[in-house]
Amino acid sequence: MRPMIARLFAAALCGFPLALHAQAQAYPNRAVRIVAPFPAGGSADVIPRIIGEKLSLKWSQPVIVENRAGAAGNIGAEYVFKAEPDGYTLLSSPPPPLIINPNLYRNLPFDPTQFVPVGIMVAIPNVVLVNPRVPVNSIRELIAYAKANPDRLNYASQGSGTTSHLTGEMFKSMAGVRLTHIPYKGSAPALTDLLAGQVEMMFDNLGVSRQHVVSGKLKLLAVCSERRVASLPDVPALAEILPGFEAVAWFGIVAPPRTPMPIAEKISAAVAEVLKLPEVQKRLADLSADAIGNTPAQMAAFMKKDAERWRAVIRSAGVKAD
Repeated sequence: MRPMIARLFAAALCGFPLALHAQAQAYPNRAVRIVAPFPAGGSADVIPRIIGEKLSLKWSQPVIVENRAGAAGNIGAEYVFKAEPDGYTLLSSPPPPLIINPNLYRNLPFDPTQFVPVGIMVAIPNVVLVNPRVPVNSIRELIAYAKANPDRLNYASQGSGTTSHLTGEMFKSMAGVRLTHIPYKGSAPALTDLLAGQVEMMFDNLGVSRQHVVSGKLKLLAVCSERRVASLPDVPALAEILPGFEAVAWFGIVAPPRTPMPIAEKISAAVAEVLKLPEVQKRLADLSADAIGNTPAQMAAFMKKDAERWRAVIRSAGVKAD
């Protein structure tokens, strides 16, 4: 009896990879939902819509982007975390729910380390934006003005614990200035108040804010990438003034825990193909977004490194979740 059980068990194990392969081959055969855990209007919403539109054409299946905002991205992340691990509900997210929030919230209703990485779609450098009413035209002038007027300048962010907030905290620490943080629920409302002069500055990603720089409604003082951005050669990198400063917002896709790797790899490959399309590259260029399109393994390694960097910022600045 025991040898028979062993043979049956071995046969089942041999058939398991075949079943996964068949499942991946058939994927997708119905609508795919991509959850964006932040409000409409910001890069976290725009990027998956650009990618989802082309995935829908490639797969001949609807790809629906659904906003489930709130709690620094935790609401949308929890929803996907508890979804069926079949590849039909995905999370498209910047860093907060995936690598930052575990350092800010004691009892998250999900475990970010259990998500199955699919791939990073794009990376967009954060930038230093100021309202034209602020009497500065360079980072050096901004630092000097902030030092002469401690706590007078307010800086908006997409919310507590977001990369825009942590970039501001890093700037305060490295520049030795005092600024007042004003958290919002997403980029769009923060930009609205920045444009209206309700707040003086913001560390936003360059995506949707670029149009306001081009129109002259906002001043762009620096990019927060390691080096200058090719499309903005005259704008200095903040690292030129504050060596070692780097803050880049990336936007990746993850799947619910236990999602079969063949499905994650199939989605990853499709996203990489979409990112190479000329029309997609043009739309991304308009957002100053660099296409990445890496593999699940590469995304996992990148997230580990980025998590360590932001963890150090959080601890150094004593950042707390509101």
